[in-house]
Amino acid sequence: MAGRNFLFVPGPTNVPDRVLRAMHRAMEDHRSSDFPSLATPLFEELKKIFKTRSGQAFIFPASGTGAWEASLSNTLSPGDKVIAARFGMFSHLWIDMAQRMGLDVEILDVEWGEGAPVERYQEALAADRAHRIKAVLFTHNETATGVTSDVAGMRRALNDTRHPALLMVDGVSSIASIDFRMDEWGVDLAVTGSQKGLMLPAGLGIVCASQKALALYDQAKLPRVFFDFGDMRKANASGYFPYTPSLPMLYGLRESIGMLLEEGLDNVFARHHRLAEGTRRAVKAWGLELCARAPKWHSDTVTAIMVPAGFNGAEVIDVAYRRYDLALGAGLARMAGKLFRIGHLGDLNELMLLGGIAGVEMAMRDVGIKVELGKGVAAAQEYWRSTASPLDQRDFPPRAPDAQPAAATPKKAAAGASR
Repeated sequence: MAGRNFLFVPGPTNVPDRVLRAMHRAMEDHRSSDFPSLATPLFEELKKIFKTRSGQAFIFPASGTGAWEASLSNTLSPGDKVIAARFGMFSHLWIDMAQRMGLDVEILDVEWGEGAPVERYQEALAADRAHRIKAVLFTHNETATGVTSDVAGMRRALNDTRHPALLMVDGVSSIASIDFRMDEWGVDLAVTGSQKGLMLPAGLGIVCASQKALALYDQAKLPRVFFDFGDMRKANASGYFPYTPSLPMLYGLRESIGMLLEEGLDNVFARHHRLAEGTRRAVKAWGLELCARAPKWHSDTVTAIMVPAGFNGAEVIDVAYRRYDLALGAGLARMAGKLFRIGHLGDLNELMLLGGIAGVEMAMRDVGIKVELGKGVAAAQEYWRSTASPLDQRDFPPRAPDAQPAAATPKKAAAGASR
């Protein structure tokens, strides 16, 4: 099919051309004396993305799932009790991993579409006077349902109950896209993957660990080999890895971090919120409902849209892909067929997202969903036109529709030509 695939799944996301160029490298010796000049700065630059001064970043050739495993295996022992909420596919999978690793998981089941129940976590922690709970597993952004939860509130719950449990946060679809403050929120282990807000291909599982978490390494007895913090710390200290790293991914990571810091993290977060809000305006204009049950849980990286009764979200996704070369996220597990998802994170702007929204409208009409073509696009357009972009602080005064642009003076014309 001519043209580019329109990629609007919530990961992998679009890889910027700058990152692709940075990754296009001849292979090098990862044991050379030059290699630390690439690797060592990455560990420090990642701390800026996680917003930590004292934490330590680990880069595994893996995925977010590998980062989950690393966070558990380096801090806990068989039979340790942890507590986790299950309110979507990815929070469920982290729970499943913990159980398969031999941990005792107290599960807080929540309706899918709601956020993590901080109050229920707090009640359980307050009742745990013997401090048997060793860790809180907390999914910041549940990708399957388009729901974001309150990490700062979870830290307050731990502080209010004076509970020493580790706070482990899945930030796979939030870090580098939604505000995340590791030190301020007292996060002990934060995990992410390369293929979402970091704008890279899948292939890196990244963990940032607090000093409190690192202090538990020696007493943790869960098996670990590939994901061993100890091996990583020894090798990383001199700028190397304990096994062969992915050279192209490391070059890409250096470039992606540079792009994020050039834009400024606050601007990155504001851009994601603005794009997400435009998408939500489109959904409202279509007369459809979000999976997220309240605005306080709205995700700024993925919007999960419920299809009307009698329709199958998988058909919308299939038609969008086959007819319009548009990739959308599917409903997972108990939400299969009930929704489709628009991912709007990473390297993205308004016009790119308008293409995705237009394609969604056509695919929905094709399967028989009664939406008015152009209505969602118009709603997003009006929102984005009426709100100032964080990337463009210029002030453009409104002009009457039939007004003609003023003729440029020679001075203005010269200034314009020099730009």
